[in-house]
Amino acid sequence: QLQFVESGGGLVQPGGSLRLSCAASGFTLDYYAIGWFRQAPGKEREGVSCISRSGGHTTYADSVKGRFTISRDNAKKTVYLQMNSLKPEDTAVYYCARRPYSYCSGNVADYAYWGQGTQVTVSA
Repeated sequence: QLQFVESGGGLVQPGGSLRLSCAASGFTLDYYAIGWFRQAPGKEREGVSCISRSGGHTTYADSVKGRFTISRDNAKKTVYLQMNSLKPEDTAVYYCARRPYSYCSGNVADYAYWGQGTQVTVSA
């Protein structure tokens, strides 16, 4: 079965850190750009970060620049999202998905094979 499995979410205080993992199952990660997205209650899903197939090109939403870092380990079939200096507005379900091209896109509709998501809650 082709799928992603996200993990690493949880409850953290403002200013804290979490590291999310996105593990690919049933396919080789090497051929795809991978994106992280999030969806808060009552809001549309939005792009957070993306990493190109080679890992040489990354993109970040303005709201997370300087705080989040995306990386990938193709041998482990896993993409990571290191989240530092977390804020309450980062609270959401975080998802990963793949794009069947080398480079990232800012369009959520360009991604497929969404995982089940992992909940991140930032609260005192």
